[in-house]
Amino acid sequence: MTDDLAFALRLADAADALTLERFGALDLRVDTKPDLTPVSDADRATEELIRALIAEERPADAVIGEEFGTSGSASRSWIVDPIDGTKNYVRGVPVWATLIALTNEIPATDTQSITLGVVSAPALGRRWWASRGTGAWLTTGGAPVPIHVSGVSELSNASLSFSEWNDPAWELGNRRASFDRLLRSAWRSRAYGDFWSHMMVAEGSADAALEPELNAWDMAALVPIVEEAGGTITALDGSSPMVGGNAVSSNGLLHPAVLGAFTAS
Repeated sequence: MTDDLAFALRLADAADALTLERFGALDLRVDTKPDLTPVSDADRATEELIRALIAEERPADAVIGEEFGTSGSASRSWIVDPIDGTKNYVRGVPVWATLIALTNEIPATDTQSITLGVVSAPALGRRWWASRGTGAWLTTGGAPVPIHVSGVSELSNASLSFSEWNDPAWELGNRRASFDRLLRSAWRSRAYGDFWSHMMVAEGSADAALEPELNAWDMAALVPIVEEAGGTITALDGSSPMVGGNAVSSNGLLHPAVLGAFTAS
Protein backbone atom coordinates (compact mmCIF):
# COMPACT_ATOMS: atom_id res chain seq x y z
CA MET A 1 0.00 0.00 0.00
CA THR A 2 1.43 3.36 -1.01
CA ASP A 3 1.66 6.28 1.39
CA ASP A 4 -0.91 8.15 -0.67
CA LEU A 5 -3.41 5.29 -0.53
CA ALA A 6 -2.88 4.84 3.20
CA PHE A 7 -3.47 8.57 3.64
CA ALA A 8 -6.63 8.44 1.51
CA LEU A 9 -7.98 5.61 3.66
CA ARG A 10 -7.29 7.68 6.79
CA LEU A 11 -9.20 10.55 5.20
CA ALA A 12 -12.09 8.17 4.63
CA ASP A 13 -11.94 7.01 8.26
CA ALA A 14 -12.25 10.60 9.46
CA ALA A 15 -15.05 11.34 7.03
CA ASP A 16 -16.98 8.20 8.04
CA ALA A 17 -16.89 9.14 11.70
CA LEU A 18 -18.38 12.55 10.96
CA THR A 19 -20.98 11.50 8.39
CA LEU A 20 -22.25 8.61 10.50
CA GLU A 21 -22.58 10.86 13.54
CA ARG A 22 -24.74 13.33 11.60
CA PHE A 23 -26.73 10.72 9.66
CA GLY A 24 -30.31 10.87 10.86
CA ALA A 25 -29.59 13.72 13.28
CA LEU A 26 -32.72 15.66 14.22
CA ASP A 27 -30.85 18.95 13.94
CA LEU A 28 -29.33 18.22 10.51
CA ARG A 29 -29.52 21.42 8.50
CA VAL A 30 -30.35 21.13 4.80
CA ASP A 31 -30.08 24.03 2.36
CA THR A 32 -30.71 24.32 -1.37
CA LYS A 33 -27.79 25.22 -3.60
CA PRO A 34 -28.11 27.47 -6.67
CA ASP A 35 -28.43 24.39 -8.89
CA LEU A 36 -31.45 23.37 -6.76
CA THR A 37 -29.70 20.33 -5.27
CA PRO A 38 -29.64 19.84 -1.49
CA VAL A 39 -26.59 20.31 0.71
CA SER A 40 -26.42 19.48 4.41
CA ASP A 41 -24.22 20.77 7.18
CA ALA A 42 -22.61 17.31 7.12
CA ASP A 43 -21.56 17.77 3.47
CA ARG A 44 -19.81 21.04 4.29
CA ALA A 45 -18.28 19.86 7.56
CA THR A 46 -16.93 16.67 5.97
CA GLU A 47 -15.26 18.53 3.13
CA GLU A 48 -13.79 21.05 5.56
CA LEU A 49 -12.38 18.20 7.63
CA ILE A 50 -10.82 16.48 4.61
CA ARG A 51 -9.35 19.76 3.39
CA ALA A 52 -7.85 20.46 6.81
CA LEU A 53 -6.20 17.03 6.95
CA ILE A 54 -4.79 17.42 3.43
CA ALA A 55 -3.46 20.89 4.28
CA GLU A 56 -1.72 19.40 7.33
CA GLU A 57 -0.20 16.30 5.71
CA ARG A 58 -0.02 17.22 1.99
CA PRO A 59 0.29 21.03 2.04
CA ALA A 60 1.67 21.27 -1.51
CA ASP A 61 -1.33 19.46 -3.02
CA ALA A 62 -4.39 21.15 -4.47
CA VAL A 63 -7.97 20.19 -3.55
CA ILE A 64 -11.04 20.14 -5.76
CA GLY A 65 -14.26 19.66 -3.82
CA GLU A 66 -17.96 19.82 -4.51
CA GLU A 67 -18.78 22.29 -1.77
CA PHE A 68 -15.80 24.67 -1.73
CA GLY A 69 -14.35 24.51 -5.22
CA THR A 70 -10.63 24.50 -5.94
CA SER A 71 -7.84 25.51 -3.59
CA GLY A 72 -4.22 25.51 -4.69
CA SER A 73 -2.80 25.31 -8.19
CA ALA A 74 -0.69 22.13 -8.10
CA SER A 75 -1.27 19.55 -10.81
CA ARG A 76 -1.26 16.92 -8.06
CA SER A 77 -4.78 17.32 -6.70
CA TRP A 78 -7.25 15.58 -4.44
CA ILE A 79 -10.77 15.41 -5.83
CA VAL A 80 -13.41 15.09 -3.11
CA ASP A 81 -17.14 14.54 -2.90
CA PRO A 82 -17.87 14.66 0.83
CA ILE A 83 -21.26 12.95 0.49
CA ASP A 84 -22.23 11.42 -2.83
CA GLY A 85 -25.95 10.75 -2.51
CA THR A 86 -26.97 13.75 -0.40
CA LYS A 87 -30.64 13.26 -1.30
CA ASN A 88 -30.44 9.81 0.25
CA TYR A 89 -28.47 11.08 3.21
CA VAL A 90 -30.99 13.76 4.20
CA ARG A 91 -33.92 11.33 3.88
CA GLY A 92 -32.31 8.60 5.99
CA VAL A 93 -31.53 6.25 3.08
CA PRO A 94 -28.17 4.55 3.80
CA VAL A 95 -26.93 4.67 0.18
CA TRP A 96 -24.35 7.46 0.29
CA ALA A 97 -20.56 7.62 0.34
CA THR A 98 -17.51 9.82 0.60
CA LEU A 99 -15.49 9.83 -2.63
CA ILE A 100 -11.76 10.60 -2.58
CA ALA A 101 -9.40 10.53 -5.57
CA LEU A 102 -5.88 11.68 -6.35
CA THR A 103 -4.78 12.87 -9.77
CA ASN A 104 -1.43 13.97 -11.14
CA GLU A 105 -3.02 16.02 -13.91
CA ILE A 106 -5.44 18.97 -13.83
CA PRO A 107 -7.72 18.89 -15.63
CA ALA A 108 -7.74 15.12 -15.28
CA THR A 109 -8.71 14.39 -18.87
CA ASP A 110 -6.91 11.04 -19.03
CA THR A 111 -8.36 8.46 -16.66
CA GLN A 112 -4.88 6.98 -16.10
CA SER A 113 -3.86 10.26 -14.45
CA ILE A 114 -6.21 9.40 -11.57
CA THR A 115 -3.84 7.34 -9.48
CA LEU A 116 -6.16 6.16 -6.71
CA GLY A 117 -9.76 6.16 -5.62
CA VAL A 118 -11.58 5.47 -2.36
CA VAL A 119 -15.36 5.11 -2.06
CA SER A 120 -16.48 4.72 1.54
CA ALA A 121 -20.12 3.96 2.37
CA PRO A 122 -20.17 3.48 6.15
CA ALA A 123 -23.95 3.14 6.51
CA LEU A 124 -23.75 0.20 4.10
CA GLY A 125 -20.68 -1.16 5.87
CA ARG A 126 -18.73 -1.17 2.59
CA ARG A 127 -15.58 0.52 1.33
CA TRP A 128 -13.99 0.13 -2.10
CA TRP A 129 -10.56 1.34 -3.16
CA ALA A 130 -7.89 0.97 -5.79
CA SER A 131 -4.52 2.36 -6.77
CA ARG A 132 -2.89 1.84 -10.13
CA GLY A 133 -1.33 -1.57 -10.60
CA THR A 134 -2.57 -3.09 -7.34
CA GLY A 135 -6.11 -4.15 -8.23
CA ALA A 136 -9.44 -3.13 -6.72
CA TRP A 137 -10.48 -4.05 -3.21
CA LEU A 138 -13.52 -4.19 -0.94
CA THR A 139 -13.90 -4.30 2.81
CA THR A 140 -17.12 -5.12 4.63
CA GLY A 141 -15.77 -5.10 8.16
CA GLY A 142 -13.13 -7.79 7.83
CA ALA A 143 -10.02 -8.27 5.74
CA PRO A 144 -10.03 -6.65 2.30
CA VAL A 145 -10.92 -8.88 -0.63
CA PRO A 146 -10.07 -8.35 -4.30
CA ILE A 147 -12.97 -7.60 -6.62
CA HIS A 148 -13.42 -8.12 -10.35
CA VAL A 149 -16.05 -7.36 -12.95
CA SER A 150 -18.40 -10.00 -14.31
CA GLY A 151 -17.98 -12.13 -17.41
CA VAL A 152 -21.43 -11.47 -18.90
CA SER A 153 -21.04 -10.81 -22.61
CA GLU A 154 -24.61 -10.44 -23.91
CA LEU A 155 -27.00 -7.59 -23.14
CA SER A 156 -29.85 -10.08 -22.97
CA ASN A 157 -28.12 -11.65 -19.96
CA ALA A 158 -26.96 -8.38 -18.37
CA SER A 159 -28.01 -6.53 -15.24
CA LEU A 160 -27.90 -2.77 -15.82
CA SER A 161 -28.01 -0.03 -13.21
CA PHE A 162 -28.64 3.71 -13.35
CA SER A 163 -29.49 6.60 -11.03
CA GLU A 164 -32.76 8.21 -12.09
CA TRP A 165 -34.92 7.26 -15.05
CA ASN A 166 -36.45 10.76 -15.12
CA ASP A 167 -33.14 12.67 -14.97
CA PRO A 168 -33.60 15.65 -17.35
CA ALA A 169 -30.19 14.93 -18.87
CA TRP A 170 -31.68 11.82 -20.49
CA GLU A 171 -33.86 14.12 -22.60
CA LEU A 172 -30.92 15.60 -24.53
CA GLY A 173 -30.83 14.65 -28.21
CA ASN A 174 -31.86 11.06 -28.77
CA ARG A 175 -30.76 9.90 -25.34
CA ARG A 176 -34.24 9.10 -23.99
CA ALA A 177 -35.14 6.70 -26.79
CA SER A 178 -31.66 5.16 -26.72
CA PHE A 179 -31.68 4.73 -22.93
CA ASP A 180 -35.12 3.15 -22.88
CA ARG A 181 -34.20 0.81 -25.75
CA LEU A 182 -31.06 -0.23 -23.88
CA LEU A 183 -32.99 -0.99 -20.68
CA ARG A 184 -35.53 -3.09 -22.60
CA SER A 185 -32.75 -5.08 -24.22
CA ALA A 186 -31.22 -6.09 -20.88
CA TRP A 187 -32.11 -9.06 -18.73
CA ARG A 188 -32.66 -6.77 -15.74
CA SER A 189 -32.40 -3.09 -14.84
CA ARG A 190 -32.47 -1.41 -11.44
CA ALA A 191 -31.84 2.14 -10.27
CA TYR A 192 -29.32 1.47 -7.52
CA GLY A 193 -27.93 4.94 -8.17
CA ASP A 194 -24.93 7.19 -7.74
CA PHE A 195 -21.60 5.60 -6.70
CA TRP A 196 -23.25 2.28 -5.82
CA SER A 197 -24.17 1.41 -9.41
CA HIS A 198 -20.53 1.68 -10.51
CA MET A 199 -19.17 -0.13 -7.48
CA MET A 200 -21.55 -3.01 -8.17
CA VAL A 201 -20.07 -3.16 -11.67
CA ALA A 202 -16.59 -3.34 -10.12
CA GLU A 203 -17.77 -6.13 -7.80
CA GLY A 204 -19.36 -8.07 -10.64
CA SER A 205 -22.90 -7.94 -9.22
CA ALA A 206 -24.03 -5.56 -11.98
CA ASP A 207 -22.72 -5.62 -15.53
CA ALA A 208 -23.06 -1.98 -16.60
CA ALA A 209 -24.09 1.33 -15.04
CA LEU A 210 -25.03 4.65 -16.63
CA GLU A 211 -25.39 8.26 -15.51
CA PRO A 212 -26.17 11.08 -17.97
CA GLU A 213 -24.68 14.03 -16.09
CA LEU A 214 -21.79 14.08 -13.61
CA ASN A 215 -19.12 16.40 -12.27
CA ALA A 216 -15.46 15.57 -11.73
CA TRP A 217 -15.95 14.86 -8.02
CA ASP A 218 -18.78 12.43 -8.82
CA MET A 219 -16.55 10.34 -11.09
CA ALA A 220 -12.88 10.60 -10.22
CA ALA A 221 -12.81 8.06 -7.36
CA LEU A 222 -14.88 5.57 -9.37
CA VAL A 223 -12.50 5.48 -12.33
CA PRO A 224 -9.48 3.60 -10.92
CA ILE A 225 -11.71 1.19 -8.99
CA VAL A 226 -13.68 0.16 -12.07
CA GLU A 227 -10.57 -0.03 -14.25
CA GLU A 228 -8.45 -1.92 -11.70
CA ALA A 229 -11.35 -4.37 -11.30
CA GLY A 230 -10.98 -5.14 -15.00
CA GLY A 231 -13.81 -2.94 -16.25
CA THR A 232 -14.17 0.01 -18.58
CA ILE A 233 -15.50 3.48 -17.81
CA THR A 234 -16.11 6.16 -20.43
CA ALA A 235 -18.55 8.89 -21.32
CA LEU A 236 -21.65 8.02 -23.35
CA ASP A 237 -19.81 8.98 -26.53
CA GLY A 238 -16.79 6.83 -25.69
CA SER A 239 -14.54 9.70 -24.63
CA SER A 240 -13.02 10.08 -21.17
CA PRO A 241 -15.78 10.50 -18.57
CA MET A 242 -13.76 13.35 -17.06
CA VAL A 243 -14.22 15.21 -20.35
CA GLY A 244 -17.66 14.02 -21.40
CA GLY A 245 -19.41 14.89 -18.14
CA ASN A 246 -21.29 11.60 -17.89
CA ALA A 247 -20.36 7.99 -17.34
CA VAL A 248 -20.88 4.44 -18.50
CA SER A 249 -19.08 1.76 -16.54
CA SER A 250 -19.16 -1.86 -17.62
CA ASN A 251 -17.35 -5.15 -17.41
CA GLY A 252 -15.68 -4.20 -20.71
CA LEU A 253 -17.28 -7.03 -22.66
CA LEU A 254 -20.57 -5.13 -22.83
CA HIS A 255 -19.12 -1.70 -23.46
CA PRO A 256 -19.43 -1.65 -27.27
CA ALA A 257 -23.08 -2.72 -27.08
CA VAL A 258 -23.95 -0.16 -24.40
CA LEU A 259 -22.26 2.70 -26.25
CA GLY A 260 -23.76 1.47 -29.49
CA ALA A 261 -27.25 2.01 -28.11
CA PHE A 262 -26.50 5.75 -28.05
CA THR A 263 -24.85 5.99 -31.46
CA ALA A 264 -27.40 3.95 -33.38
CA SER A 265 -29.74 5.99 -35.53
